[in-house]
Amino acid sequence: MKQSINIIKYSGDVVAFDVDKLINSLRRVQASEALIQQIVEQVESQLYDGITTKQIYKMAFKMLKGKSRVSASKYKLKKALMELGPSGFPFEKLVGKLLAHEGFETKVGVIVQGNCVQHEVDVIAQKDNYHYMIECKYHSDQGRFCNVKIPLYIHSRFLDVEKQWEHQKGHEAKLHKGGVYTNTRFTMDAIQYGKCVGLLLTSWDYPMGNGLKDRIDKSGFHPLTALTTMTKSEKTKLLDKGIVLCKELHEKPTLLNQIGIDKTRHKNILEDSEALCKNN
Repeated sequence: MKQSINIIKYSGDVVAFDVDKLINSLRRVQASEALIQQIVEQVESQLYDGITTKQIYKMAFKMLKGKSRVSASKYKLKKALMELGPSGFPFEKLVGKLLAHEGFETKVGVIVQGNCVQHEVDVIAQKDNYHYMIECKYHSDQGRFCNVKIPLYIHSRFLDVEKQWEHQKGHEAKLHKGGVYTNTRFTMDAIQYGKCVGLLLTSWDYPMGNGLKDRIDKSGFHPLTALTTMTKSEKTKLLDKGIVLCKELHEKPTLLNQIGIDKTRHKNILEDSEALCKNN
């Protein structure tokens, strides 16, 4: 019987290496079965007790990047979301665009009058009788989770705003809800509290099957930070212009000229952008 190898997760937890998780993550990004087999063989040949998930990710990503840039871009989605910094505003824009794609009328970064005080709200989303106040909690590293203090704080702000909304004309039949979107994960206490008070909670992988990774994969709304064909400084220039999606690059290729990227590189960047725009 093959001896199990213990690996260290970003959280510091020690778990047994599960090859099926690696295979599934590679299938999610549509790598070929032949390439998946190559990556699995290489990773397994270099495993040792105490290796980190970060090191395993680097090995797999390097091989993907050499064989399939688009699969590599999809594989680095979690990291790409963490590169939407340092302010977190690009993450708010991404959430707003994702909700707009799903049929909501959205406003990003607005001042809302509550019953007691004014509040700066990251995203207001409306569709039919649904009226949402969304706060976005961006983290630049995987080790930081949203604990129960975050939904507690957001819910108290939402209650103040809800009192004001309820007095507005035409809001009598509307369903008002507060929500928290984060690019990392929630603690169990945060999820329990959010469920109890009726907050909309969305993280990297929550709710199961409808978290950020699933919704981005389905919509093709990949952040431009996922591209492997651009430098960090080039991506920063686009983020500073308010551009956050590969879709925006695909729709407006002249953006590459505006930030000084040589025309010889345009083809690969735009090809990858187009491929990432496609719905899974």
